Amino acid sequence: MRYEKGHREQTRKRVVSAASARFRAQGIEATGLASLMADAGLTHGGFYAHFRSKDDLVREAIADAQARSRETWAKEVQAAKTRGEDGLEAIVRWYLRAAHRDRPEAGCSVAALAPEVARNDQPTRDVMARAADDLAAIIASELPHSVPEQRAKDVSYAIFALLIGTLQLARVTTDRAQSESILQTGQEAALRLARQWS
Repeated sequence: MRYEKGHREQTRKRVVSAASARFRAQGIEATGLASLMADAGLTHGGFYAHFRSKDDLVREAIADAQARSRETWAKEVQAAKTRGEDGLEAIVRWYLRAAHRDRPEAGCSVAALAPEVARNDQPTRDVMARAADDLAAIIASELPHSVPEQRAKDVSYAIFALLIGTLQLARVTTDRAQSESILQTGQEAALRLARQWS
């Protein structure tokens, strides 16, 4: 059967998108290739026509999720500034909200996968590290310009780490009220940390 031009690339993108969501929702190890390919509307046998290994797919899926996060963060910052509000506060409040807590498949890959990726090979860890660098750089860009560059980078990582940890704790807490409180307190703590440098 002959396919129209671009079919292979579109199929690959479909697999990466399905993997990106499935890995964030269920974890990398818990996601089997057969069910993943079924999510993309394909058979298991077609996997190796697109990827050399599951690790290759993992790296692409992390990069895909990262690109989506970067785009979302940029939109949140721009929308806040259009309203005359603080871009960093918009990121913090968007990140630590119930909808993000409840939908890991559509959220931050660093929060969802960092503990698992930390035990993976170096190329995969490098992709995750670049994802973290990228998001931390957005935070750093929203700190006051008077903050020295290296200090802004260090502070941005501290803020991002606080966001990630808060989100992870809110996700594992089974008491809904306590989970909401964790999110709220995390927002306050992240913004206090950021304002120390204002």
